[in-house]
Amino acid sequence: MINTGAIIGSGIFMVPATVAALTGSSSLFIGVWIVGGLISLFGALSIAELAAAMPRAGGQYIYLKEAYGPVWGYLYGWSAVAVINTASIAAVGVAFSEYLGYFFVLSANAIKITAVGTIVVLSILNIVDVKSGARFQNIFTFAKLGAIFGVIAIGLFMKGGNTGNLTPVLSGQPLGSLIGPLGLAMVSVLWTFDGWISITYVAGEVKKPERNIPLSLILCMIIVVSVYLLLNYVLLYTLGFAGMRGSELVVSDAVSIFLGEKGAALVTLAILISLIGANNGFILTSARINYAMAKDTLFFNQAARIHPTFQSPANALIIQCIWACLLTFTGTFNQLITYIIFTSWIFYAMSSGAVIILRRNKPELTRPYKTPGYPYVPIVFILFAILLTLNTIVEAPRDAAIGGGLVLAGLPFYYYWKNND
Repeated sequence: MINTGAIIGSGIFMVPATVAALTGSSSLFIGVWIVGGLISLFGALSIAELAAAMPRAGGQYIYLKEAYGPVWGYLYGWSAVAVINTASIAAVGVAFSEYLGYFFVLSANAIKITAVGTIVVLSILNIVDVKSGARFQNIFTFAKLGAIFGVIAIGLFMKGGNTGNLTPVLSGQPLGSLIGPLGLAMVSVLWTFDGWISITYVAGEVKKPERNIPLSLILCMIIVVSVYLLLNYVLLYTLGFAGMRGSELVVSDAVSIFLGEKGAALVTLAILISLIGANNGFILTSARINYAMAKDTLFFNQAARIHPTFQSPANALIIQCIWACLLTFTGTFNQLITYIIFTSWIFYAMSSGAVIILRRNKPELTRPYKTPGYPYVPIVFILFAILLTLNTIVEAPRDAAIGGGLVLAGLPFYYYWKNND
């Protein structure tokens, strides 16, 4: 539920329209979602081996440190704490507030204040009681899955859709002209699957991690891929390519065909549930990264302390909360995410590479779960991650350069904390 809730945020409610515009045929449209799901599953299958072998808080920070040395683990942790995860928390908080504006009139300042309020409340919930944070995640993930399955059922069983909307089945364009658009479509699809790594951040708190972490990663991807494929089929069956192109609220448009204006309100409510659940998952898991870094004396020492009463990494959660709230007020979170998101795929590739490296360098490491299809599964994932990274560098060199600079900006802090150990 942590993983599923972290993956299913706002992306699946918006990205299908973009993918439809870029593909233009039902075979390519559905095919891109299948390939994106498989690539994400390959990443999960690979990193599950590391999570089962090293079930400690911090996820990729731990794996990169073990495979490549402490500086690489730190650079990932710095990127996650300074930008990737905290800016994502801020962005999802603001998105929640903006969608809340469907029911209540909110000014620009009220949107930011509401976003900060949700971040603070969710952080307090996860400080006071780890189990309550997990229960909250379960409830909201079940609720969002129920809402999405409701949309799927409406599309499949109520009158309004048409098989004619599935045409054209095949694209009439030359293969060479499709490479660029399909690449962009794949980037969008993989973004909607992002978040499958979340469970590894809290590996140190999972019961029977050698069994449950790989199982959670695999089951999560099966659930999400199934939901995404069914929902996208329904959207295409209901709206067709003409209706999906240019739609900013494609799921709302589809449900409105069956339920009118009430449908848009129900979808907005589903999106709100989805966003608050996703942000709780981010907050619950991401703080474990700066907690793990602090335990290695590569972050503020206070972040390594466990609260004596609540038994949660309270200081790590507070630091994360403060920084995410500051990013919310400054309004820079979207720019930061744009600059640095491509680096997250560099770290994904390195983490999958760590499976191969540690098989060679640490054969004695106990591996209760091993990646099926090794070494082909991690290699395929690494190749896709490299292609995405290179595509970003070619298509948006300025953003890539700034993102790389933001990552490297953490090095002075690394040497400061290391020398003051």
